[in-house]
Amino acid sequence: MPQLNPSSIPRIEGTMLLATSLPDFAPPMSAVAADDDLVLVQRAADGHVASFETLYRRHVRRIHGIIWRLVGGVEARAEELTQEAFIKAWQALPGFRRDSAFSTWLHRLAVNTALMDLRSRSGAEALETDDSALEHMRAPSSRNALGIDLERAVATLPPRARAVLVLYDVEGWKHEEIASELGMAVGSSKAQLHRARGLLRRALGGEA
Repeated sequence: MPQLNPSSIPRIEGTMLLATSLPDFAPPMSAVAADDDLVLVQRAADGHVASFETLYRRHVRRIHGIIWRLVGGVEARAEELTQEAFIKAWQALPGFRRDSAFSTWLHRLAVNTALMDLRSRSGAEALETDDSALEHMRAPSSRNALGIDLERAVATLPPRARAVLVLYDVEGWKHEEIASELGMAVGSSKAQLHRARGLLRRALGGEA
């Protein structure tokens, strides 16, 4: 398979607009589009770069969205990891077995790219694993919470708690999958999700 020049993949244009709710940025893909994906994947796996660029344009919005949430809304980092995810996808295409939709495979690869970045970062924030750490996180006061949107509130969560919330509530992962990917116990994943939801309610001016 020929080497992909990263510059041949279009950069994300502009800053992704913040979503006002947790559901995915893009609607579910139709069966026709999914079938078309398989044709493009086969051509791309044979080295046809233009087919891969089409796949990129079709999926980049949602991929950028999930990565953007996982990294706490840091735009430059989200863009960098989105490009990295698509380069990894290009390199891994020959091994795509078609036992799942391409979009499912790509989204899992993108999430893993973001989680690997989270795990690689040193410091107490990135390595936070103790449930009690969430207890010491101060939610914004009601005055400061006025006008804060849900996406920005999610971005204030500690990295692992944010990852659990996004993977469970947005991506539909099970706690067993999240625990495996994040290196924590299933009970810890559940506890972090419960606490993260409570902090979000408080940040948005609701009941804790």
